Amino acid sequence: MRAARLIKMVLLLQSRPSMTAAELARELEVSERTVTRDAQALSEAGVPVYADRGRAGGYRLIGGYRTRLTGLARSEAEALFLSGVPGALREMGLQDAASAARLKVSAALLPSLRDAPDSAAQRFHLDAPAWFREPETPALLPVLARAVWDDRRVRAVYRRPDGDVDRELEPYGLVLKAGVWYLCARVPDGVFRTYRIDRFASVDACDTRFVRAADFDLPGFWAEQAEGFARSLLRAEVVVRLSPDGVRRLPYAVDPLAARTALESPGEPDAEGWVTVTLPVESEEVAHGQLTALGAEAEVLAPASLRERCAADAARLAARYRRTDG
Repeated sequence: MRAARLIKMVLLLQSRPSMTAAELARELEVSERTVTRDAQALSEAGVPVYADRGRAGGYRLIGGYRTRLTGLARSEAEALFLSGVPGALREMGLQDAASAARLKVSAALLPSLRDAPDSAAQRFHLDAPAWFREPETPALLPVLARAVWDDRRVRAVYRRPDGDVDRELEPYGLVLKAGVWYLCARVPDGVFRTYRIDRFASVDACDTRFVRAADFDLPGFWAEQAEGFARSLLRAEVVVRLSPDGVRRLPYAVDPLAARTALESPGEPDAEGWVTVTLPVESEEVAHGQLTALGAEAEVLAPASLRERCAADAARLAARYRRTDG
């Protein structure tokens, strides 16, 4: 424990011109008295830690005691510090490892690049969960994260609507999508599948490891799975007439994939400048809620049942707005 703290102290001093005892104590989560003892121990071990006395004093390294990564350009150093997403790393149980790695890299950078971590942090921040939703970290995420890093098989119980199933999985990768964690894994028959991590009832790491398929591409696999899932939900179609403003607003009212599909080949604009499109939807019920958001900029032409429903909505609205008090 102390050895790790001493290493961290050296790296902190290597990454900054000097630090006070109070600053070191805060970073190391120890008392200032412990900082004094650790600095003396480092000095006795040959690490050139120098203590400046007085109110403005502190600790610093002398004699150019550092290892430098001279091959990094500024843009490369800044990009390096974008690679860690603090929230996701914390949920996977990797926050301490990532913090130590960033500290080591910071300590090794040239003095002219020392501001790269702060520069990157002030220009990029990822807030993964969707609006109006409290993010929840699945309890079994750290276990699966360790299995993914170790290429270790797991035995898991997965909850499904038709009952729990027992699976042996080869966990290939983790994906965080809109605040929800997913596991991409290979099952014994060699097929890759996707699982929501919050639906695992239990996960136990096995003693055996697996050999990764060299051609497996996690981003590509996820993109294919996500598009396939989105398309599988669009089981029905409606025919809609859209104003120019309705065309512009359609991607914000319905599923983006559905909007792209509908607008790929719209009909020719009519005399009023409106176009007719065929829109894939999840169901008539869902389409009704989505198209209502377009108001008077959309006219449902088919199916007849949805058109009648929208017409009834319009009639009720018109009647309500015609009413006057008294």
